[in-house]
Amino acid sequence: MESIEQLGINTVRVLSADAVQKANSGHPGTPMGLAPIGDVLWTKVLNYNPRDPEWPNRDRFILSAGHACMLQYCFLYLTGYDVTLDDLENFRQLHSKTAGHPEYGLLPGIEVTTGPLGQGFANGVGMAIGQQYMASRYNKPGFDILNYKIYAICSDGDIMEGVSAEAASLAGHLKLGNLIYLYDDNKITIEGDTSIAFNEDVTERFQAYGWHVQSVADGNDVEAIHTAIINAQNETNRPSLIKVRTHIGFGSPNKVDTAAAHGSPLGKDEVRLVKENFGFDPDKSFVVPKEVLDYYRARGSAGVKKEQDWKDLYAKYKEKYASEAAEYELLTSGKLPEGWKDNLPVFKPDAKGIATRKASGKTLNAIADKLPLLIGGSADLSPSTDTELDAFTSFSDENHSGRNFHFGIREHAMGAVLNGMVLTKGIIPFGATFLIFSDYMRPPVRLAAIMKIRPVFIYTHDSIGLGEDGTTHQPVEQLIGLRSVPNMTVIRPADANETVQAWRVTLEHSGGPVALILTRQNIPIIDQDKYAKATNLEKGAYILSDCEGEPQVILMGTGSEVHLLLEAQEKLKEQSIRARVVSFPCWEIFDQQSKEYKESVFPKNIRKRLAVEAGSPIGWLKYVTDDGDVIGITKFGESAPGDEVMKEYGFTVENVVTKAKALLK
Repeated sequence: MESIEQLGINTVRVLSADAVQKANSGHPGTPMGLAPIGDVLWTKVLNYNPRDPEWPNRDRFILSAGHACMLQYCFLYLTGYDVTLDDLENFRQLHSKTAGHPEYGLLPGIEVTTGPLGQGFANGVGMAIGQQYMASRYNKPGFDILNYKIYAICSDGDIMEGVSAEAASLAGHLKLGNLIYLYDDNKITIEGDTSIAFNEDVTERFQAYGWHVQSVADGNDVEAIHTAIINAQNETNRPSLIKVRTHIGFGSPNKVDTAAAHGSPLGKDEVRLVKENFGFDPDKSFVVPKEVLDYYRARGSAGVKKEQDWKDLYAKYKEKYASEAAEYELLTSGKLPEGWKDNLPVFKPDAKGIATRKASGKTLNAIADKLPLLIGGSADLSPSTDTELDAFTSFSDENHSGRNFHFGIREHAMGAVLNGMVLTKGIIPFGATFLIFSDYMRPPVRLAAIMKIRPVFIYTHDSIGLGEDGTTHQPVEQLIGLRSVPNMTVIRPADANETVQAWRVTLEHSGGPVALILTRQNIPIIDQDKYAKATNLEKGAYILSDCEGEPQVILMGTGSEVHLLLEAQEKLKEQSIRARVVSFPCWEIFDQQSKEYKESVFPKNIRKRLAVEAGSPIGWLKYVTDDGDVIGITKFGESAPGDEVMKEYGFTVENVVTKAKALLK
């Protein structure tokens, strides 16, 4: 007689085949092969409460193999999350909660948006770091209020992706013993058997990374899978990888172990055979036997008591450690401590100035003490990006309370790890590299924007002004590329004080990632007694310096180019030409302002407008209109001292004056 456990596993397999077939789109084979692993996780391993998906001490589960999402959707439904059978039937349909890959915020129980392979793998590393940092700050003897683990299912594709290699290396180095990953070794990709492109020994590779590695020969052996996970739980000084040999499309007589089961519906006839194979009625779809639903719902309900036990422990913790509990509750609510802005620096006017990267570093160090969950670092560039928190130690395998992170030369992983860190409530993570290397981070940047989460990306050496490193290191198209990402906020401050305010706005922002774009070279510090104060940055664009009477031309720009506009304004004034200077550090924030405010900065009747920015001119036409012009860059840079390159490309006061006058002819 078939056990209830086996019936449950087969129910998930049939539901997955049904959902993909009804949608006429999707990946049926992987969830069919993974169903036993899912059963073990949701019935024997994971600590979760479907009635409170945000329980702070829940285990995190990541489906890095996001194409297998029907596996996760099925178990979320079966264990009692706010997911219905109708949701499964509407898989991949317009406005459905069951999207083609798991989406954070769309469905309860989804911890992170996955799909692009390797991202979930690296996100888990960030979540593991987040747990260890929070535990080091808030756990006390006898009160392990945050001791959850991070579990993930990874595919052959995840393991092949370079970002997984970067993240695995970092996780092994940091000895993240709270990571337990199950590798779905089904040996099939879209093009066929993995052997056509992939024959490495994954176990030896991960052992070399410093991981604890086990293998399970039979993906249907639930006892062996469970035993391996228990072994991994007991290994607290190394991350764990469990390689499980599964069979894609298991139960499909004609498509098991074939690429045909990977990314396409099995076909109506084959789905009928699957159902017959597992003893289901081939004429009925989306059938869940009552005993199966009862079996899984009982496992889900057990989480209610687990959370209550945790709440009882936390209540005692709160009595004994009132100040720690108060801080924890405040910061995990998304609020910032009172007085955190009191130490924001104010820079005095200085013609020689300071690089905005250095102003950013001074700001970070000024506010760090009052923001204990502001943590981060760089991809081996902290001396160049000025991201070291001087009063604090480094996070390491022996020091989980360190606030400085050394991501190594792993920009892609850094971005994905930051996403995992920020999904640990309360943590405000930042990661820095040169703007040109934001290209290495595009996938996690985009996913952060999709999820509307707020890691802080610090990008320095922001233009051809960095000089001698030449074309390979001089960003041109990166600014417009970042600005093109929906939900992304890009801020390029004009001087040290705008940089301070950029940090203020960043930390008060919600609804997506923020990129701070900062200079390598010194730029003048603007006199805030003579010109508008940098606090106006919160409007995105503002009148920095106006003229007497109605302007004939509006000069606008960002970053290091703004000081050129102020000098050009004076030159134009000498020639009786009235110019307004607009500092325009953030398009996205400005676009959110009222129509009246935007009109006050850019009156409709003043059509002569000149934008100046050391980057691609694409996008500026929205603001300069057809009667305006842009001084930008449409080719790659040159290797030479920065001031010489800027002059060569027309970023001089004289050229701004010439272009402005040309508009008035």
